[in-house]
Amino acid sequence: MKTPIAIAVAASISGALLTSFSSQAGDLSDIQRAITDGTTNIMLRYRVEHVDQDGIDKEANASTLLTRLTYQSAEVAGFFTTIEFDDVSAIGNQNYNSTVNGNTQYPVVADPTGTEVNQAYLGYRQKGLTFFAGRQRINHDNQRFIGGVGWRQNEQTYDGYRVQYALSAELTLDYSYVYNVNRIFGEGNPSSDLGGNLHLLNASYGVAEGHKLTGFVYKLDFDTALALATTTYGVNYDGKLGAFKLHATYARQTKTGDNPNAFTADYFAVDLSTQVAAVNLGIGYESLGSDNGVGFSTPLATLHKFQGFIDKFLGTPAQGVNDLYVKASGKIGKLGLRAALHKFESDLGNLDYGNELNLVGSYPLAKNVGLLVKYAAYNAEDLASDTRKLWGMLTFKF
Repeated sequence: MKTPIAIAVAASISGALLTSFSSQAGDLSDIQRAITDGTTNIMLRYRVEHVDQDGIDKEANASTLLTRLTYQSAEVAGFFTTIEFDDVSAIGNQNYNSTVNGNTQYPVVADPTGTEVNQAYLGYRQKGLTFFAGRQRINHDNQRFIGGVGWRQNEQTYDGYRVQYALSAELTLDYSYVYNVNRIFGEGNPSSDLGGNLHLLNASYGVAEGHKLTGFVYKLDFDTALALATTTYGVNYDGKLGAFKLHATYARQTKTGDNPNAFTADYFAVDLSTQVAAVNLGIGYESLGSDNGVGFSTPLATLHKFQGFIDKFLGTPAQGVNDLYVKASGKIGKLGLRAALHKFESDLGNLDYGNELNLVGSYPLAKNVGLLVKYAAYNAEDLASDTRKLWGMLTFKF
């Protein structure tokens, strides 16, 4: 479904763009300038991912290449347009379960192959106002609730309309109406698209220098994923308290639309970090609560950023999940190093889910060329199975 929708969106955007340019810019020379003065960018991202998961005899070895071509026109009378194509190719044998290739004897590596329109939108910018119409990338705050799942080779993007408005230097409003979510699973997977009526409202206010409050309301009324139809209200705080950086969030979630499950679940998180010599040290706690057998859900989040790289908690267990973690990061010359240790347990029922170790190393090989290596190990107790993953990734940007 994704490509036909994208073609229709791109066609409508092109028509709207020409009409708008013609009426606002005045003559074809402005349209020519918008096209010729535009920018083109290419990104190549090659990644190998190895997965060893207890309970599955075969080990997964995924070798994939993401090729991304992005074009953005110059502005004319405030209007601009962007179109972006992604191609994900397997290099060598597909010895992994991409969720659509049928190789279910291997663990899942959710990087299906295919070529798609990743973004195609018309934009308008005037003073503090920015408007987008079409397929686009939407990332809110730290992407805990709304994000693009940028770690996966097939990015999550959104079909709809977005308005951002800066009322002042301190206060910014961001509202999106989304009618379809293009998920990471590729066109061959029935879960690739999530249609519905989605309202995403986010407002941030700088209360003082170094202190920001962000309120949000997310009403996700899905057409078919009824158990995920929810309304979430919440607030973030980000600030500096002396030598410490603090992030804190509280949110409450209830059913909406035709969700058959009645529940009210809470979310809260706190993350505190500080610099000690050349090392940044941090500790955090995140809780996705549960009520009436339903866990607090974040189906549009960039989930790989949270609760460990193994991705055991892409769906919140019925008993909820609490994550206590410690982390450290620093540099040795150009080599960036990060480590985190997570301890998982249920929010209800006193279940010990297990623990996970995450290690990351990154190194810039040249200008616009980066190398990244990651390792993660999940040791299961009362949930899932022991799993180890290793990644190696090269990124080129032109």
